[in-house]
Amino acid sequence: QVQLVESGGGLVQAGGSLRLSCAASGRIFSINSMGWYRQAPGKQRELVAVITNGGSTNYADSVKGRFTISRDNAKNTVYLQMNSLKPEDTAVYYCNADTRYGSYYWGQGIQVFVSS
Repeated sequence: QVQLVESGGGLVQAGGSLRLSCAASGRIFSINSMGWYRQAPGKQRELVAVITNGGSTNYADSVKGRFTISRDNAKNTVYLQMNSLKPEDTAVYYCNADTRYGSYYWGQGIQVFVSS
């Protein structure tokens, strides 16, 4: 099993920045990639960004150029730096890990609210 704990959310004005962190524990050796998803009220959960063990990244078009995903392997932590935040970025953000065994794990979710 893999446990994921998110931190760093909160309230920010439009144009501001936040950094989310996701600390992984447990069978971390089995993780292939980690990512961030978000779910706004009344909408489906969507991919925000993902980073592989090799460091390759992928972003949703809506966040390209504003968000950056990174990882610190020594700390088993993935970060999401969010700049130039917009009200439409308001959502619950979830950390995700997928493993070589085909399992997916989720964090508990963390609220990000961007005021206009």
